[in-house]
Formats: sequence, C-alpha cells, structure tokens
Amino acid sequence: MKNKMPRFAVFFLLCLSLSACTKTVQEKPPKSMDTGIPAYGDTIIEAGIGDARTLVPILASDSASGQICSMVFNGLIKYDKDLMLVGDLAESWEVNEGGLEIIFNLKKNVKWHDGASFTAEDVEFTYKSLINPQVRTPYSGDFEKVESFEIIDAYKIKINYKEAFSPGLSSWGMNIMPKHILENEDLNNTSFSRKPIGTGPYKFKEWKTQEFITLVANDDYFEGRPYIDRYILKVIPDSATMFLELQSRGIDSMGLTSLQYARQTDTPFFKSEYQKFRYQGFSYTYMGYNLLNENFSDVRIRRAINHAVNRKELIDGILLGLGTECTGPFALRSWAYNKNVLPVSYDREKSLALMKEAGWLPNKEGILQKDGKIFEFTIITNQGNEERKHAAEIIQRRLQEIGMKVKIKVVEWSAFINEFVNKRNFDAILMGWSLSLDPDMYDIWHSSKTKPGEFNFVSYANQEVDILLSEGRKEFDQKKRQEIYHRIHELIDRDQPYLFLYNPDSLPVLSSRIKGIKVAPAGISYNLIKWYVPSSQQRYSVKDGR
Repeated sequence: MKNKMPRFAVFFLLCLSLSACTKTVQEKPPKSMDTGIPAYGDTIIEAGIGDARTLVPILASDSASGQICSMVFNGLIKYDKDLMLVGDLAESWEVNEGGLEIIFNLKKNVKWHDGASFTAEDVEFTYKSLINPQVRTPYSGDFEKVESFEIIDAYKIKINYKEAFSPGLSSWGMNIMPKHILENEDLNNTSFSRKPIGTGPYKFKEWKTQEFITLVANDDYFEGRPYIDRYILKVIPDSATMFLELQSRGIDSMGLTSLQYARQTDTPFFKSEYQKFRYQGFSYTYMGYNLLNENFSDVRIRRAINHAVNRKELIDGILLGLGTECTGPFALRSWAYNKNVLPVSYDREKSLALMKEAGWLPNKEGILQKDGKIFEFTIITNQGNEERKHAAEIIQRRLQEIGMKVKIKVVEWSAFINEFVNKRNFDAILMGWSLSLDPDMYDIWHSSKTKPGEFNFVSYANQEVDILLSEGRKEFDQKKRQEIYHRIHELIDRDQPYLFLYNPDSLPVLSSRIKGIKVAPAGISYNLIKWYVPSSQQRYSVKDGR
C-alpha cells in the first residue's frame, strides 16, 4: 500500500508521482531529452505488480487504484511542484476563525467526463459519502471533524469544524465524485467502480481484469488537454517479467528494484532508451504483527524480534545501499521524524534474553518452546515484489537463529489485500506505506480505525497515542505539533507494533522519448499533462489501435 499530495492518497501513492526529494539523482539522459516541439499523440504504458481493486476513489486504498483515480478525478486542492497547496477544483479559499471555518470558491465551467457540470453539490455528496457509516471507506476520519457543510451557491461552500483541525485544508485533496451518477448507488457495490466518470485529465476507457486499464486524454480538461493521448497501466505481477518487458520496450515506465537500478540498467541500451531517477521518498517497509495473535501480544517478543534482525544487512544486501534504516512511522526527512529514536542494535544475545524473560526457552532441537508449545508463525507478503520476498527470507533466517520457526507465504496482490490484510488473516505481514507530507497518521494508528478496509489492521491500541493523535490534529503551531509527533514516534518505537525495516529510495524509469519531465521537490509526475513525445518519436496511435 503505497502518501500529502491529496490527503486521500496518503497511503497508496506511487513513487513516480508522489515521493518528494531533497537530493534527486538523474542518470545522464540522451542529449535529445529536452529538445523537440510539444506534440499531441502517443501512449505511456506503465507497469505495476497488482491490478486495481476499485475506482470509487473514497474506497481506493491500494497503489493501482490510487494511481488511476488520481488521473481520472480531482480534489478541491492539490500540491504543486514545490509541495505547496494550490487550487485544483477550487479557484480560491479562505481559512477563518483559527481554522474552524474554510470557505471554498469553486471553479466554474468544469465538466464531468459525461458533459455534466461540476458544482458544489458534488462536493457535498462526496463529503456525505465519506461520513456515511455504511460506506466502507478508510478515509472518514478527517471528515468526521466537520460540524457543518453549507452550500452558499453552486460554486461556493462553507465548512465549519467542531474543533481546530490542522490537516483540514489538505484533506480536501480528496477526489470529488459525481452526485448525478452515484446519489442512488450503493458505493460498496456499484458498476461505477469499474467504469468511473471524473473531471480529471484522463477519461476511463477500458479495464481487462489482471491485464490492463486504459485511459484516454480528456479533450475538455480545465487545465488543458494532456499531450499524451493515452495512458495504460499494465498488470505484470512479477518484477523480473516486468523488467524483461522494459528491455523489449513493451512498457515505458516502472519502478526499478535496487538491483535493476544499480546494475542491470547500467548499459548503453538503457542509457539511450530510458531515463532513470533516484530520490528519497516518503515511504517505508515494515513487518506488521497481528497484535491479536497470542505470539505477539507480549511486547518483549516484538522487541526480541527487533534485536534479532540486522537492518544494515537488509539495506546492503537487498537495496544495495539505496535506502536508509527506519525507526518509526514517519519519513526520515519529515519534520515529525524524531532523530532521537535510534535504530536498535542487532544483538542475538539480547534477543534471546528477552524471549527467556517472556518464558520462551530453547528445547533440545534449539526451537523456542513454552508450556509445550513451539514458537512458530508465518510471514505473508505480496507476489511481484522481490525485495520484500528477499527481506522476508533474511528475517526468517535471522529468527531461526534464535529458535523461532518461521514460514513465508507469498500471495497474489488482490488476494493479499482482500483475503489477508482486510480480514486480519495473518500472523505477520510484510509490506510498505507511502506517506503524506502532513504527519497526521490517525487512520493508521488510532485504536478506532480497525474496521474491515481500515488501515489499523494490526489492531494497535495505545491510549496515550490515541490522545496525541487527536491533539496533533488540533494544533496549528508546527513546533508544538512536532513535539506531539516526536512523542508518538517514541511510544510506537517502545511498543513495536511493527518491525520497522527501511526507507527505500524511489527509483522510477521512463522511456527517453518522453519529454517535458522536470524534476522538482514533488518528484516528476506533478506535470504529467505537460509531458509529450515529439512527432518523429511517437510509437503508438490511438486511431489505429496500436
């Protein structure tokens, strides 16, 4: 699950579009990269390991669904290239009474893809859907803070909050849905989930399950028609197969593994045909425990596992150094990150001492045992991500060294989310988060967010963390907010509901024929509608179906 571009996208942003950077490395591009005259036409084919689950944006919580929704829909606001909030469907806004009131002036003459006009009623409908307890959305938390929603006229709304809510403005990056289509629909079971209609730069064209999703340029997009005619998200569940497609030019873009970035693309062919990027993102990889599982209810066991795993081994061996150690729930360069929380030492003896303290002792075979029961569990991760699979294997080996019996189960992406994550059907789960620029992590860590489809699927509960999460949302002074989130970082480090592993660098690659890419703090995809392929280099035609 892969973050604050629009806050709705907090948890599934892809590395191409939403990972910000302080130091960006771009491999030397072909000399022609920034030359040529912008032209309409051609297709971008991007590969991903998993298919989308739903294109109802307020239900979309996986990376593929989020990527498609971000191109089909708009929010009221968005982040620009410099990570500053600017208007999207909103022309302007006012924040009054210390943040208790926000007035949005909406853009006029914005059309839904079916030609209907976008109005304030669509925003109201989206808001009401978000707070409807019957709708299985993981994004309700921000909007439950709203006391009243008032339509002043067709293009002006006023929102009042029950109390000060510092992430309030950015929360309206949530994708807005069309009332005229969905007002009588069950959002949990609607055909719209596979045939969406939005206001965004691309319109939905076709979805072939587990194969591809096709979008086409919106000729009437209010910010101007995209130059690229067509976007295809191609589902390739295995990163090695995906890389073969890249080598044969069957795809134009993917997120590289560290091995692919550092070694397999260091050839004349790749330097000529592709552009590589590297930047530190807002994401981390972790192993989450099912805290309802008896094995992991004792914090001493979670701490023992923490000492048994060598993070440097993971970063050097799997990421080839293209990442950093992770100590908690915030991105390393976030102002909320507490630098005083240090990585724990790799210490086998400390790990064994903690297990002994918890009552687990090695039997004759060296397997940890307590009351006649051996310590065993299964790590589940998703198919198609070799780095996670290798991380699970290294963790397995290190835990076997202290006497734990560990199995690994690799599951296809949609089943992984639907059958294991959402149903809490796991012992331990290895996956990743892509994070918001705002450090509000209420939806991941608050004890109330454990319903099916919500993000606290490890069932973490800490009363002080709950209070601090609520306080952090009320505080507008960044220094005071920083103190709150630093304390949250300390508490979560103490409780170890996750085994925090590493912050991987984002490593996207794109075809060198795609021009107009400008690296910024927001990454590279913030100006996707301005990307183009010179006429002489175009490979695909929408008209002839190629």
